[in-house]
Amino acid sequence: MSDGERLIATPVGIKLVPLDAIADGNARNFVLQMRAGRFHGFVVRKDDAVFGYVDRCPHMGLPLAQVLDDYLTPRGDLIACSWHSALFEIDSGACVGGPCGGTRLTPWPVAVVDGMIVTAG
Repeated sequence: MSDGERLIATPVGIKLVPLDAIADGNARNFVLQMRAGRFHGFVVRKDDAVFGYVDRCPHMGLPLAQVLDDYLTPRGDLIACSWHSALFEIDSGACVGGPCGGTRLTPWPVAVVDGMIVTAG
């Protein structure tokens, strides 16, 4: 795999940011450079829970956000693909609208450990 290729997983235990770095009801993009290539993902915070996904729409394979960190609908209740208006549940990644029927986002396991968002297994 070349450095330009995107990965769909990361090792466990990578410290990303403190939980407070993502406001409740918001999302944040992460690009991690690893030996095998780059990983593109994002984390959504909902109360004190975090949900991570690979930043790739199952419909066309594009990153979901055209604007940095702009992953949620205006009400903040769903993840939205800004290219083709696909909509996904925050807690499951399941497609609930748009051209992605029957698919879901690829999960990126993350957790909060001692107030820090970290990659999980």
